[in-house]
Amino acid sequence: MSAVFADPRELLDAVGTELGAGEWFEVDQDRIARFADATDDHQWIHLDEERAASGPFGSTIAHGYLTLSLLPALSHGLLEIGNLAMAVNYGLDTVRFLQPVPAGSRVRASAVISAAEATAIGIRVSQRVTVEIEGHDKPALVAEAIALFVPA
Repeated sequence: MSAVFADPRELLDAVGTELGAGEWFEVDQDRIARFADATDDHQWIHLDEERAASGPFGSTIAHGYLTLSLLPALSHGLLEIGNLAMAVNYGLDTVRFLQPVPAGSRVRASAVISAAEATAIGIRVSQRVTVEIEGHDKPALVAEAIALFVPA
């Protein structure tokens, strides 16, 4: 499911629009290990499968920042905008890591447009994004992600 807008300016009237949920995405141990190498965060809860099995989470877990970094991939296709010159990541207002993502879990994002504002070069849009873990009641994270959509 995706929300379709013919022009970025239409987002000004779209506050409250639910964008639906994206596709499931597996966060496997190999991805976690590659993220650890990229960020030099080699904590045992992410990499030592034997030790982590008897640790607080029962398995290795994804880095919170790994889950956060997947937002563009997890949100892909939730929002389609025509007459667009470019979209720019503008930042995050809030991020909360609510539950760890065990290695091998599948996650997906859903989003709601929470704010939209015209700027000198485009429309700045905030989306409340929730990343859920398949089979879990509590989400992995909730973030207020901001993007700038520049009309063509």
